Amino acid sequence: MNLKISLLRDKYAVCRLNRNERIPEWAYRGDFFSITRTDDELSLVCLQENVDLEDFGEDAECEKEWRIFKVEGPLDFSLVGILANLSCIMKEAGVSIFAVSTYDTDYIMVKEEKVKEAVNALKEYGHEVVE
Repeated sequence: MNLKISLLRDKYAVCRLNRNERIPEWAYRGDFFSITRTDDELSLVCLQENVDLEDFGEDAECEKEWRIFKVEGPLDFSLVGILANLSCIMKEAGVSIFAVSTYDTDYIMVKEEKVKEAVNALKEYGHEVVE
């Protein structure tokens, strides 16, 4: 299956806070954000320009310079292997990913310095990439 994939223009950060921390207001700013709380952590994906870890102590961590590829959806729940296919393509290209899934679609994040390799690999496998 050939997919239409859009590359979002902004740069994003992936942050890890202690599991009991409050969700910071800056995490909600922007067109894309993802917030996940587990027994182990509070994980945030948000615009990197908004990140302010000043109030969260030395345990807070943040990785910046991520770009997001959005699989244009909505994708039906009966579809099998979309994320697996994209992961394999990135693996073969030597590109590490961070994946986020929503009800409608999947997103894969790659570091800014690997965007060109990711775009080329996706196109090589027949996917349409809109930059």
